[in-house]
Amino acid sequence: MPPESNLELLLEVGRLLSSKLELSELLTTVMELSSRVVGAESASLLLLDGATQELYFDVALGLGEETSKVRLKLGQGIAGSVAQEGKPLIIPEVRKDSRWSPSMDEQSGFVTRSILAAPMILKGRVMGVIEAINHIEGPFTSHDLKTFEAFASQAAVAIENARLFSFLKEEKRKLHAVFSQMGDGAVLTDSEGLTLLINEAARDYLDPQTHSFRSLQEGFKHMEVSPPIAQILMSRDRVIPFELTRDKPKKLILAGNAIRLQSTGNSKESPLEGWLWIFRDVTAEKQEEKLTRSFLSLISHKLKTPLASITGYSQMLLEDKGHKGAEINALALDIIHKQGHKLADLVEKLLDFVTLEELNPDTLQKSHFDLGQVTQETVASMKPWLEEHSTTVAFGMESKSCAVSGDPHLIQGVLHNLIENAVKFNPKPQKAVSLLLQKNGAVATLSVADNGPGIPPEEQKKIFQRFYQVEASFTGQVEGWGLGLPFCKKVLETHKGNLQIKSQLNQGTTFTLTLPLVGEG
Repeated sequence: MPPESNLELLLEVGRLLSSKLELSELLTTVMELSSRVVGAESASLLLLDGATQELYFDVALGLGEETSKVRLKLGQGIAGSVAQEGKPLIIPEVRKDSRWSPSMDEQSGFVTRSILAAPMILKGRVMGVIEAINHIEGPFTSHDLKTFEAFASQAAVAIENARLFSFLKEEKRKLHAVFSQMGDGAVLTDSEGLTLLINEAARDYLDPQTHSFRSLQEGFKHMEVSPPIAQILMSRDRVIPFELTRDKPKKLILAGNAIRLQSTGNSKESPLEGWLWIFRDVTAEKQEEKLTRSFLSLISHKLKTPLASITGYSQMLLEDKGHKGAEINALALDIIHKQGHKLADLVEKLLDFVTLEELNPDTLQKSHFDLGQVTQETVASMKPWLEEHSTTVAFGMESKSCAVSGDPHLIQGVLHNLIENAVKFNPKPQKAVSLLLQKNGAVATLSVADNGPGIPPEEQKKIFQRFYQVEASFTGQVEGWGLGLPFCKKVLETHKGNLQIKSQLNQGTTFTLTLPLVGEG
């Protein structure tokens, strides 16, 4: 066959192989073309199992159950030798070659006289072996060898592409299965927010008319998105919480996360492939939270007015008890006065809870103030209570002024809570609280240390949870809601500060708050 005809044939073969993406169909085509390209009577194809490093006949070729069970180790038989050496081979008379086994001929009734075998190699990796059997016109030639080797290379590329296609198709099937079974809404988009996949749960949250939307902006056009979708798409954070709100025809609030999908690793610098948007209906939860806050706010304010009267008038009667009241009345008034103050304190803590839920940087009444002065004022306002609880307070400052920005009333509330906790959780008869204010680079640090029993290591992360308290048998505490420390942490975080704890059993506890200094950093 002239070289021009070979070239035309190989081009045609290349087109045929590249058009087949289903692996089983491709392998059959390779088998058929193997004999055609070199003019052979028949052909065989063996693939290499990467795990066992054995050659096998693929069951898709319809060679029979016994043939599909045959496995050849590298170096075993003619095909095994070609796979091991990675070079094509001509066997003009198979019966004179010690590597040939007549068992296949005995099973099929076919008579093998000569074999042309070539390895299928891709990027230096052997994928299998193709064999052309019995040249129709005379023996196989060196020209046939080169042609068959070129064909084997084309077949290797085609098989790898088919395998990749099969893998991608299976992964897509799995992805569709996961998407369809998810209870949460899920949308997969490209890097610009164009929709690639959407599950039924997500469709249920959207207007039926928008089911064919091409982008999230179209799909969520009837909803308020916070933060805006465009802002999320520009972000380099890996996970971004977002919320969707729709007021009509019925209130709907969806909350979830946008997850940045990157081609390599989790670095912010990795190329962006797309976004996975996961969200669920939190309408009932949000409404319940709102009702809770409204209820607590209402109850707190309703209780505050009569409590002010109780504590105020009991104070007046106590001051006059030496003149008009009997001893039993004086005792009763004293109890009423103390319990009224305790109840008033609990109501204040409930109000702190309402503040905690609604607190955000936009609602702060900001001003510049001196943290040292606010600390001194807080200690001064608590002096009668500290004396009543046998507590000494020492306050040290490393700098005359320490200017910060924020809501001084809220910061005073934080200090009040920290000092109160240092006393309230300390069962010792003589209590000591030490405060130290320092400048540390661009931040102010204020530590509040006590000589109490310390906090067990396993409790230290839990104490910032709302309504959580260390066992009363350990701390000696009797009143409280477990809202003081969560309030402190939220206030400081809203001020771009922080609250940390350092504690050892029987060595006391130190809470350290940080706040950015004005004009620093």
